[in-house]
Amino acid sequence: MATTRNAVAHWEGTLLEGHGRVSLVSSGVGEFDVTWASRAQTPEGRTSPEELIAAAHASCFSMALSSALAKGGTPASALDTSVEVDFQPGQGITEIRISVAGDVPGLGADEFAAAAAAAKENCPVSQALRAVPITLTVR
Repeated sequence: MATTRNAVAHWEGTLLEGHGRVSLVSSGVGEFDVTWASRAQTPEGRTSPEELIAAAHASCFSMALSSALAKGGTPASALDTSVEVDFQPGQGITEIRISVAGDVPGLGADEFAAAAAAAKENCPVSQALRAVPITLTVR
């Protein structure tokens, strides 16, 4: 069954001097302030579309890897995923870097790296972001 999630944004002012607020409507988890400065410079307590994409990608990748490991008979005890999203003003999102470490009893480093590579390709967020180069580091 398909699901739909919803977030809304409210913006006031110009791009450079304005400000906005993003609300995670579906979950009701919270609201976050956004500004151009938080996107192109220092966040100072505000978020950016790229940080929200990084959060979505890190959680989606972790879920995809966890699922694949469990289906393969070697469920993970823990996975730690970090995602960095580069934004270049005038160009957009230019690169995404995934880094993952895991505690997977009974699975060797090569097998873990192969499962992580498959998760990178099969994670729905990775698939949605295919226009951007995505690299993977297994720690």
